[in-house]
Amino acid sequence: MAAAGAEAREAWCVPCLVSLDTLQELCRKEKLTCKSIGITKRNLNNYEVEYLCDYKVVKDMEYYLVKWKGWPDSTNTWEPLQNLKCPLLLQQFSNDKHNYLSRVKKGRAVTLNNNKALKPAIAEYIVKKAKQRIALQRWQDELNRRKNHKGMIFVENTVDLEGPPSDFYYINEYKPTPGISLVNEATFGCSCTDCFLEKCCPAEAGVLLAYNKNQQIKIPPGTPIYECNSRCQCGPDCPNRIVQKGTQYSLCIFRTSNGCGWGVKTLVKIKRMSFVMEYVGEVITSEEAERRGQLYDNKGITYLFDLDYESDEFTVDAARYGNVSHFVNHSCDPNLQVFNVFIDNLDTRLPRIALFSTRTINAGEELTFDYQMKGSGDISSDSIDYSPAKKRVRTVCRCGAVTCRGYLN
Repeated sequence: MAAAGAEAREAWCVPCLVSLDTLQELCRKEKLTCKSIGITKRNLNNYEVEYLCDYKVVKDMEYYLVKWKGWPDSTNTWEPLQNLKCPLLLQQFSNDKHNYLSRVKKGRAVTLNNNKALKPAIAEYIVKKAKQRIALQRWQDELNRRKNHKGMIFVENTVDLEGPPSDFYYINEYKPTPGISLVNEATFGCSCTDCFLEKCCPAEAGVLLAYNKNQQIKIPPGTPIYECNSRCQCGPDCPNRIVQKGTQYSLCIFRTSNGCGWGVKTLVKIKRMSFVMEYVGEVITSEEAERRGQLYDNKGITYLFDLDYESDEFTVDAARYGNVSHFVNHSCDPNLQVFNVFIDNLDTRLPRIALFSTRTINAGEELTFDYQMKGSGDISSDSIDYSPAKKRVRTVCRCGAVTCRGYLN
């Protein structure tokens, strides 16, 4: 009953129609705290600077318009610089002003009106950046609450004013749509004392163990991965349990500067042939994928991934439900390669999709995979067909690779 009740509560969850200001006022009136909207014990009756909105000079004294944390905009006040003990926020204010001015053609930008106040357009931009920064931080916190893997998730946008996506929900594993069952528990498990040396689950499936002693993949693309499952007697440190441990690297969802929207970069060095992440989303039928594909074509988005390891019955749609892989961009010369993985569910129509590095990826480098799934480098194979769902409109590719094909599809 508890589980059913939880599902019911989630199903009936709807967005709040009351403004943030109204909620904050109600909380203060009723002496209630709510961390998600910025009302804490610390600022319930006190004032803490959330961000700076504007600047002016009065009688040679500098003033900043302050937005108080947990208080509505109607309570904003002008405070003298000497009273502000928030060096980080002052620096952010200065940086945002500089960034705005740097986008204005040289020689036409005027910082102050008569050296007394910011131009309204500059102040408006600074407020939007401050609100965006807060929204992205909340989204980052939400992503890290929901993820079930070791690697942390960070969010960054230094390019534009785009905030968190409004219709994206983070999940850690496939989400089956009605009529599709993912429950197909393995019927056997190994009893190895050392899965690396002994005949193990891969041997039962007629394939080789996928990994070497350094936890790097050693099989060619197109070969399935069979990891130890819940029936196996080996423990969590088994060398044949790599994908199921989840992402081990700290990754950053960032706004690209080349018009490709959001992207993903690694914050740490990733060795070649290492597992990076899974591609997850809603599992739908191929017929439903065709219907959704027509809608996505009109929007110019691509999130459909055919599960065509042995058949073409199902597709993964990561448009609304997905993990970090939702934000990984395409490249005609990618640094990630796709492999089909089987763990507890051995239904060959429903493989898990794992992304492995094709080469060493340095910290700060963007992660990419080929949406046509032909791979790159010395592990590529033109005979492999991991093609996403067919599209009816050709999408221009912006990957910038020397070998760019010009189109994503």
